[in-house]
Amino acid sequence: MKIVVAPQEFKGSLSAVQAAQAMAEGLRRALPDATVVLVPMADGGPGTVEAVVTAAENGRRMTAVAHDALGRSLQAAWGIIDDDTAVIEMAAASGLILLTEDERDPRIASTYGTGELVRAALDAGCRRIIVGIGGSVTNDGGAGMAQALGARLLDEGGRDLPPGGAALARLDRIDLSGLDPRLGQCRVLAASDVFNPLCGPQGASLVYGPQKGATPEVAQELDAALRHYAQVIERDLAVRVLDLPGAGAAGGLGAGLVAFLGAELVLGAKLVADAVGLRQKLEGADLALTGEGRLDAQTSFGKAPWEVARLAKACGLPVIAIAGSLTEDCRPALGEAFDAVVAITPRAMSVGEAMDQAPKLVADAAEGVARLLLVGQRLGGR
Repeated sequence: MKIVVAPQEFKGSLSAVQAAQAMAEGLRRALPDATVVLVPMADGGPGTVEAVVTAAENGRRMTAVAHDALGRSLQAAWGIIDDDTAVIEMAAASGLILLTEDERDPRIASTYGTGELVRAALDAGCRRIIVGIGGSVTNDGGAGMAQALGARLLDEGGRDLPPGGAALARLDRIDLSGLDPRLGQCRVLAASDVFNPLCGPQGASLVYGPQKGATPEVAQELDAALRHYAQVIERDLAVRVLDLPGAGAAGGLGAGLVAFLGAELVLGAKLVADAVGLRQKLEGADLALTGEGRLDAQTSFGKAPWEVARLAKACGLPVIAIAGSLTEDCRPALGEAFDAVVAITPRAMSVGEAMDQAPKLVADAAEGVARLLLVGQRLGGR
């Protein structure tokens, strides 16, 4: 029996690699002779670099000095595959997880560090750059990223704008004369799992601003600032980003990548699946096992488990999802994708307790799946 194990991260407790290893451990307890193929997945958010670099034959892990969303120096991880393709997570420099809850303020948080990672990739000779744009703590439309790469965003007095989304309300003009010329030789792919527009009720500020520390009033202020930013971009750069699906990803970083780097917005889970060769690894398998920390109706909007299920079905395989938790609305939304959905908690427990025990709980759930497979085989042999 061949089983492909392709989960994404269980946020806050297990990376995709760790989740895959735990599932494999549980499967092998009951099916010691099975061939278990591990294919850690991601959708553009945290874990994208690890998943893609781990799967690549010649993947290299890299680090670069960059700055977090508040301008503090850090060592940020990124990777290289195929010799000239960089894989970057904006969350490694501009991520939500890097700031405490008290530090989060999207009015001043900047994507400057993400631009520094792009520059590190250029310095390493990469001319194809994949930027995962999930898990952000910023709402600056990628302005900081552009500034790190040489663009100037100027106010009415010709002064450079300070960091953060609020300052975009004072943007008067954009000067690209100092933009790194190497970008003109690059293909940039922005990998995301959301397709929100830049502004409006479904835009970056109003939908995602609150989780980054924005009050309702601040979210409205940031929404207006991004709308003005989009108008200046259209006037000065002849690029329309206001209504572009995905422009609102990562606090508008999607818009900035398109406007300043000519990026193509792509579904993150599909890009990662292609990069790790998931379709090829599913061929000849008997079962696909996937999962994530929480399965809900949003999973069907392009999350990694949904992409695993889509490819598994195309190969004629049954697919089972293991989740840290299941929301009440998930089963109708996910029933068409998964043949079975299993929660890892065998009894009532707090979220903190479940996260602390995640490796054991995931392994036990996978073992349970394997034992049910054995039951099915016995029944099928009658």
